[in-house]
Amino acid sequence: MYLGESIPVFHNWFFLHFTENEGMAFGLQLAGKWGKLILSILRIIAVVAIGYWIYLLTRKKTPFGLIFSLSLILAGALGNIIDSAFYGLIFSESTYSQMAVFSPPEGGYASFLHGKVVDMFYFPIIHGTYPSWLPWVGSQDFIFFRPVFNIADSSITTGVLLLILFQKRFFRKR
Repeated sequence: MYLGESIPVFHNWFFLHFTENEGMAFGLQLAGKWGKLILSILRIIAVVAIGYWIYLLTRKKTPFGLIFSLSLILAGALGNIIDSAFYGLIFSESTYSQMAVFSPPEGGYASFLHGKVVDMFYFPIIHGTYPSWLPWVGSQDFIFFRPVFNIADSSITTGVLLLILFQKRFFRKR
C-alpha cells in the first residue's frame, strides 16, 4: 500500500489505512534523532519495569485481571518497540506515490530504534458538520474517531481501561 492509501472493510465500516507514526500516541514526538532515540530507550525501560512488576505480582496472590491488564500493556509496548526498532532497517521510505520496498539493496530508511511505527486501523464512526453558531469550528466538517491505530495500541488501551475500570478490585487492600 502507498502511504495514506485506504482499503474499505465490511462496506466502509472501517478502513485499513496505511500511515506511519514517527512518535508516540497521536503522533506526538520528541524532536530530532536524539528525541526518537530517547523515546525508544524510555519505551524499553518501561517494558522492563512492567515485566519485572508482573514477575513480582505472579509471586503473590494477585488478581488475574491485574496481571492480564499489565500483560496487555506490556505486549502492546513491546510490539511498538519491535516495529520502531526494525521497520526502518528492513523497508525503504514510504511515500504517497511509491510503496515501501522490503529489504532494499541500499538498506532501510532508518537506523536501529529510529524507525516509524505502522498504524493501520481507521474507524471514522460519525461524519458531520459543526453547527455554524459554534465559534472557531462552525460549519467545518468533523469525523468522530479520527485516530489511526494498530493492534499494539489497542492492546495498551484495553489494558489501561481495564486497570481504570477495575482498580478497586485489582488494588484492594488485603
